[in-house]
Amino acid sequence: MLVGYTLSSNVPYHLIPLLVISLPVLFLLIETFFPETPTYLLQRAEVEKAEKAFKFYQGHTAESKQDIDKCNAKFSELRDAISQKSQADVVTWRDFFSKRAIHALSMGSMLILINVFSGSFAILNYATSIFGAIKTDLHPNTNTIIIGLVQIIGTITAIILVDRYGRKMLLILSTASMGICLAAFGMYAFFAEETSVDLTPYHSWLPLLLVALIILAANVGVIPVTFVVLVEILPPKIRSKGASFCLCLLSLFTFILIKVFPPFMQAFGLSASMWACASFAALGLFYIAIFLPETKGKSMSTEES
Repeated sequence: MLVGYTLSSNVPYHLIPLLVISLPVLFLLIETFFPETPTYLLQRAEVEKAEKAFKFYQGHTAESKQDIDKCNAKFSELRDAISQKSQADVVTWRDFFSKRAIHALSMGSMLILINVFSGSFAILNYATSIFGAIKTDLHPNTNTIIIGLVQIIGTITAIILVDRYGRKMLLILSTASMGICLAAFGMYAFFAEETSVDLTPYHSWLPLLLVALIILAANVGVIPVTFVVLVEILPPKIRSKGASFCLCLLSLFTFILIKVFPPFMQAFGLSASMWACASFAALGLFYIAIFLPETKGKSMSTEES
């Protein structure tokens, strides 16, 4: 995203797709040299290919008989674990309507709703328009690049803190901080758009600071930690399909937000838009504090029980 922000500020728009497409093409070329995963190959009964892939991903080099035996033992464990899966493991519709599954999917759906509508997606996608609406001293594209840097800092911070302080605590701090900063940014936008209050002394730093804090708070908790919790709260039997369902909801909610936000902002103003996002952040704060369990340090079997 930071690359996109930077390119859009310095490169003609008709050249950007040509430059950006080089990244997926490069990924495709590199990916062709990697084998399929051992698990996938074992599920297809391609044992010989699976063993080669296992050694490749383990970085195995046959330096001694002990190393070879250790690698073979690990592969045998993986093969036995996959072969022990029985027909009882087949997922049916009934599995999605158990009390545990409904509860977990409801929590996952709520987390996705908070993730999307608490404002970070809207700000990241329409950062230039938002900064242009409140007429900051810095160029809107410069502000957008700074926000991209803040996003990276927030993600790194989340990686460091998520196992130290727990998922629930980070989500609570994230939604609380976002709600406060969104409300404050909405107040600034209200005075900038609707009143004759002189905000010249604050044009150069306050809007950028508030938006940076919103994005920092989102990337410390709401954006990355949501998906960690999502995997941990879903029952193992429906985890992959349940996660796919929640990701479909993410795409649907994001599509709705991206389509609705510009006309909403045009009709009601930037201030009302930010306050609406702040209300979702507040909803998320109360929901997470009251209903979401802490999953830090708990095994998947513990979560299922």
